[in-house]
Amino acid sequence: SHLCHIDRVSKTMARSTAILLVSAIFSAVLAGVCHGFVSNTNNKVLMKKSSPNAFVSSNSARWNSASSSLQMNTGNGVVITGAAGGVGFAYAGEFMDRGYNVVICDVKDCSAAAAALKQRHPNGNVYHTKCDVSDSKSVEKLGQFAVKNVGTIGYWINNAGINGGRRALKELTMAQVETVVKVNLLGVFYGTKVAMDIMSEQAGFTGHIFNTVGSGVKGGGTPGYATYGATKRGLPQLTASLVKELDEGVQGYEKEETEGKVQVHSLSPGMVFTKLLLDDSTPELRKFPFGVLAAQPEEVASDLVPKILATTQNGGSVEFLTTDRILNKFFERFILQKKSEYIDDDGNVIQYPGEQYDVDGVRSLY
Repeated sequence: SHLCHIDRVSKTMARSTAILLVSAIFSAVLAGVCHGFVSNTNNKVLMKKSSPNAFVSSNSARWNSASSSLQMNTGNGVVITGAAGGVGFAYAGEFMDRGYNVVICDVKDCSAAAAALKQRHPNGNVYHTKCDVSDSKSVEKLGQFAVKNVGTIGYWINNAGINGGRRALKELTMAQVETVVKVNLLGVFYGTKVAMDIMSEQAGFTGHIFNTVGSGVKGGGTPGYATYGATKRGLPQLTASLVKELDEGVQGYEKEETEGKVQVHSLSPGMVFTKLLLDDSTPELRKFPFGVLAAQPEEVASDLVPKILATTQNGGSVEFLTTDRILNKFFERFILQKKSEYIDDDGNVIQYPGEQYDVDGVRSLY
C-alpha cells in the first residue's frame, strides 16, 4: 500500500516556510544536526432492540470450523492484502522477522513473493493465496484461508489499492471509475467486515484492523486522481464510525459483548516508490515531491510495523510522513542542499547496479 499525501505536502509547505527561513539563519550552526530519519527507522436488517451485531454469530461456525484442527491460538497471525510487491511485501517481511505467521494475498499470483519472503525471513511463516478485494466472496474465502492456516489473527492490514491512472475524470470510462471505487473503498469495507467477524470470535484476544489512507484523505484536491482521492477521503469516516460502534454500540440497540475484541485504525505509508506512485508520473513530480519525500518500501515498513505493533488504543493513527519527518526532509533538501538518493536532477529514477527496475523505474523487490 502507494500514491499518498500530495495534498498534505502542499499544506505543510505553507506552514513550514517560516520555519525554513529561520532555519536558514542558523544553518551554519545546524548544518551538522541531522535527525537521521532514513535509518531503519449488509447481511440483514435488524428489528428494533436486537443487537446490530447479532448476525456475527451466524459466521462463528464458519470461522471456528476452519480453525478447529489448529492449535495456533497465540494471536500472531497477520493478513496483508495487496502484498505481492511494494510496501505490502515489505510489511510481511518485517512481521516475519518478529516471528509472526503471515498470510499475503494479491489479485495476481504471489507464490514468487511468498518464496522470497520465506527465504529471507526464516523466523516467521508465510502463506499465500489469490484474492480480489473488490469481490466480497473472494475476501470471505481469504478469511477462511487465513483462519485455517494461521489460526488466531492479531492484525489485518487492508493495503490493496489502485489509482486508476493519472487522468481527468471526464477522460475515464465508467468501468475505470467503478474499478477504483470497488478496490479502494468496497475492498476496505469487505476486508474490515470479514476481519471483524473473525476477530470478534477470538476469545481473549484483541484483533487490530488497519485501513490504508492516501492522497485526498484530508479533503484536498487530487487532480488527475479524483476517484482515488474520493475513495481515500471516505476512510476516516469509516474508521471513526466503527470506533464508536465498537466502543459504544449503536444508539437504540443493546450492545453485545463479543468473545474477542476488535480495534480499527488508520495506516498512512506516505509516498512509497511503487508502481502506484511512479506509474504515469512526470519528471516534475518525480523531482518534487517524490524526490524529497518518497521512500523505499523497506524503509517505510521498518518504521511502520513497530508502530503498528505498539498501537493499543482503538482508532489509532499510524503514519510514516509525520510533520517532523517532512520538515526534516525539507531542511535536508532546501537548506543543506542534499540531493535525492532515488531521483536525479532531471527527474529520472536513479537505477543502481545489481538492481532490477521496470519501465516506470520501480525497483523489483525479488
